[in-house]
Amino acid sequence: MTGSERRGGSAGELAVLGLLTALLFGSKLALAWLPNVEPVSLLVIVYTAVLGWRALLPLYAYVLLEVVTWGLNLWSVCYVYVWLILAGAAWLLRRMESPLGWAALSGGFGLAFGALCAPVYLLSGGWAFALSWWVQGIPFDIIHCGGNFCMALVLFRPLRSLLERLAGQAGLL
Repeated sequence: MTGSERRGGSAGELAVLGLLTALLFGSKLALAWLPNVEPVSLLVIVYTAVLGWRALLPLYAYVLLEVVTWGLNLWSVCYVYVWLILAGAAWLLRRMESPLGWAALSGGFGLAFGALCAPVYLLSGGWAFALSWWVQGIPFDIIHCGGNFCMALVLFRPLRSLLERLAGQAGLL
């Protein structure tokens, strides 16, 4: 047994987690031309349903890449906790089999995204700032909801199956 395996990691595990991080970041960039349509929510749900707490590693590496690429701002503070909320919900529902249930979670998260970020704007600018920021973003949250729902409905099951196979081969399960 190597030193990294005694610490709970192996080269295969690290490679898979790195690929999952790249998939989060790259897939968001690939769809950046569509406002508020992103596969990150679906991937966070799939990663968490399959990997449990290990999903936090690619998730927070993704958040770090976002901050390094786009800079530190109020939205980046939201990213620190908003994705954790989604991962927590996915972990609680990890045994659910229904693609419709996963689509509802993903769509609901998209719809609630602005409201979940509003506390940062409340702390930085007060009630009026937070409320106006959230209300003006509702049309984007609706688009976020629809995109998340459709992607999860179609892709959750095949992505989960693929990640289970990949994670099993890499020793993550």
